[in-house]
Amino acid sequence: MDTLNINGTEDTPSVTLDKSKGVFEISGRSLPEDAAGFFKPVLSWIEAYKDQSNPATNLQVKLEYFNTASSKLILDILTKFEKIQGAKIIWYHFSDDEDMKEAGQEFSELVEIPFEFKAM
Repeated sequence: MDTLNINGTEDTPSVTLDKSKGVFEISGRSLPEDAAGFFKPVLSWIEAYKDQSNPATNLQVKLEYFNTASSKLILDILTKFEKIQGAKIIWYHFSDDEDMKEAGQEFSELVEIPFEFKAM
């Protein structure tokens, strides 16, 4: 399975989905003009991965900021991870960023997948 690497920009997050190295990470800022278009390859990759997933999959989410359109797509990503056996979300937030911590807590209530919260 090919690795998906998307380099982040000022408006789009960096995404690394690497089955062979066990690295699953979304980081940076997410306010793309076309959120659905930006996240389409990410959702497709996860869909393919779920049928041949690793025994453990830890998605690290290290977002500094995301807009409303990205929020919907992040929920779609988390919903796809629900279907992956042994998956867990590690939600990072700056220790002084209550909004990002609360966003992660809200997502954790919407999906049936273990969440771990870590301050950076």
